Amino acid sequence: MMLIDWLLTDWIGATLLVIGCGFFLAGTIGLLRFPDVYSRLHALAKADNLGLGCILLGLAQQADHLALALKLLLIWPLVLGASAGVGFAIARRARRLGIRPWRYGDDQQEDQP
Repeated sequence: MMLIDWLLTDWIGATLLVIGCGFFLAGTIGLLRFPDVYSRLHALAKADNLGLGCILLGLAQQADHLALALKLLLIWPLVLGASAGVGFAIARRARRLGIRPWRYGDDQQEDQP
């Protein structure tokens, strides 16, 4: 019975780690592919926070001690708060610099003579 529990715990932890890496990959693709700073911030804030949450849950699942698992899980809300603050600061600075949000059709208008 202990072997089955151990294998299940490892399997769940590994699955969460892979899902977290997938969210990080999606956020990176969004950073590279989206057209403006606001869309890129949204992609990074959402996908990276979900990816970090999954990775930390997977690592906490595999932790040997409860204290270690709680320390790992404490990282997530700290990063969520920091991400929100930094994202707000970047978006506010972009707005003050006059960077407008991208709208559908903006690229086609630039290509026409």
